[in-house]
Amino acid sequence: MTGKNKWPLEAFVFLYFLTYLPNVMITRAVATMPDSLLGRPLTGLETLPASLIINLVLTYLFIWLSGWHRDANAVMIAGRRIPVPTRYTLISGIGTALVLFTVPLSYTFKGVSIPFIQLVMRGDILIIAPLVDMVFGRRVQWFSWVALAMVLVALLITLSDRGGLKLPPLAVLTVVLYTLGYFMRLAVMTKIAKNGDAATVRSYFVEEKMIALPLSVIVLGAISASGIGGQAGELGWGFIGVWSSPAIWWLAGIGVTLTIISVIAVIILLDPRENAYCVPLERAASLVAGVGGSVLLAWLFGAKMPRGAELLGAAILIAAIVLLALAPRLSKQRKA
Repeated sequence: MTGKNKWPLEAFVFLYFLTYLPNVMITRAVATMPDSLLGRPLTGLETLPASLIINLVLTYLFIWLSGWHRDANAVMIAGRRIPVPTRYTLISGIGTALVLFTVPLSYTFKGVSIPFIQLVMRGDILIIAPLVDMVFGRRVQWFSWVALAMVLVALLITLSDRGGLKLPPLAVLTVVLYTLGYFMRLAVMTKIAKNGDAATVRSYFVEEKMIALPLSVIVLGAISASGIGGQAGELGWGFIGVWSSPAIWWLAGIGVTLTIISVIAVIILLDPRENAYCVPLERAASLVAGVGGSVLLAWLFGAKMPRGAELLGAAILIAAIVLLALAPRLSKQRKA
């Protein structure tokens, strides 16, 4: 996807940022602005079912209309070619399901800022990325290590400013499930798909998403029904009542942006370079979008401005992105 005569990886990262920005803003707005039917803002478990269902429908449409399904593993049933996952993409699909519902859910916790929860969730992934590389015998370049350290510094600054990890129970569970899901994804990606072949990217995306999307809705339902965090009873409205609410148009926007984000993310993460390069690049872009979304909401709608430490962390992340964009090219020029 990023070879000769194709877009450079940084272009996909920029598109990823541009799509992630409105996703963050819409998700946060829905979670803080009163709904006309309920008289209060929607909770995370009320917004997620519809947005994920819309994401599922749009992703399946994209898979079919784009023709990406032709590259997927498949079986013949009644004369029709039906895509099916391999054992590896099945595992990745389960991991992605955990990621899919935990990311939007993380934006909805009261008293927990978007930049803070994003840094907490991404920090573990940044540690996992080079470990996965080493397990699979991939070399980690010096600039990847430096960028990784920069992102971790941004994480530590924010954690220190807030006095450490102080999260509600559902937020802690969200972080744990997100980290587990991403570890499963990176391990499978590294083993079968990080080879620079565009057809492999397409097949991986199809096989992973056909499992991840419906499973994410099922997992969300199970957690909602369990009553964790005192949110039992919201599931019914989230799956049924929301469709008659004016908020459904905002949730449709979340579903649309999630669909685009998922396509761009898989292109970035399946770049043949090491995970310690691709993951910080993708994570930093999403973190900057989270901070940027908070700043725009503060400027335009009077929401709370991110803390100074969070803005400093964002500046470090931008520097990490610049490093990852320039260092490989400078290294090649020196060798030439």
